[in-house]
Amino acid sequence: MLKAKPQSKPELANARLAKKKGPVSQFIARNYRHFNAAALLDAAKGYEAHLAAGGKMLVTLAGAMSTAELGISLAEMIRRNKVHAIVCTGANLEEDVFNLVAHDYYERVPHYRHLTAADEQELLERHMNRVTDTCIPEMEAMRRIEKVVLAEWVSADRAGERYFPHEFFYKILRSGKLKKSYQIDPKNSWLLAACEKNLPIIVPGWEDATLGNMYAAAVIRGDVKNVHTVRTGIEYMTWLAHYYTKTAKRLRNGEGSLGFFQIGGGIAGDFPICVVPMLHQDLELTSVPLWGYFAQISDSTTSYGSYSGAVPNEKITWGKLGEKTPKFIIESDATICAPLIFAWVLGQ
Repeated sequence: MLKAKPQSKPELANARLAKKKGPVSQFIARNYRHFNAAALLDAAKGYEAHLAAGGKMLVTLAGAMSTAELGISLAEMIRRNKVHAIVCTGANLEEDVFNLVAHDYYERVPHYRHLTAADEQELLERHMNRVTDTCIPEMEAMRRIEKVVLAEWVSADRAGERYFPHEFFYKILRSGKLKKSYQIDPKNSWLLAACEKNLPIIVPGWEDATLGNMYAAAVIRGDVKNVHTVRTGIEYMTWLAHYYTKTAKRLRNGEGSLGFFQIGGGIAGDFPICVVPMLHQDLELTSVPLWGYFAQISDSTTSYGSYSGAVPNEKITWGKLGEKTPKFIIESDATICAPLIFAWVLGQ
């Protein structure tokens, strides 16, 4: 009978890597050895290796990551140059600022699974908008921000100027208009950290966010005359195409590449990953390299037609990833996993 050959012990290699890191990383190296735990560590090591090779990383935010206060870890990743561009939903863009100015008015509902329809109606009547176990206060968060951003929309509209959704927020944050209203430590706001770095942000499908709805209402009322005062959609894609082409060319000379770290599914991930096949197939710029790293944290299961739950290799057939692209998928809760991966990359 053939005997199995002894294998090298990955836990020893991981322990060596974590030795110079902090206690969180050392805990991960010691305990995260199999299944989704091992996938988490593999993705974290891959992220670190990608940056060490001179690469840049684009991070996508779906779901309600800002309301989950991912900014506590993501903001430090931005400050430490571990994130170089962000693609997020309109909800994540605005909800980081909602939390920044109205955190003390938020309410947690730990028994949310047991709420009745009458309980939900009561929350509505109190203007508390529920996101799973967290209620966002409409008056203190949404309406307060609406007043400030509406003034910016109207001002730009009258001046014949046009800006992307994130650029309006950058203008507001830089103006200091909200500073007196901050209710969290500003270092825990990922949008503030991005603003300070002037980080590129792409916000596909912004129209379905709360502020997107408010903007539509402003156009209907006539407060904003030109519906195109806020730039969206196709203009974001054309901007991303130029950014990707220019960045990939610069990185290729230094042997690096652009990586793709996806949190959740949906438009935040679907929109930006399509830029490469668009460049290759529609513009015939076939020399533009593919994404050089891919990782996704999602609890979406692989099923018929599920793109968010599709395994990364399916993306090869669409010209988004290559056969040899490092690929990782962690089938778990991003609110648990993302901060741990960031902790490893930050050496915490």
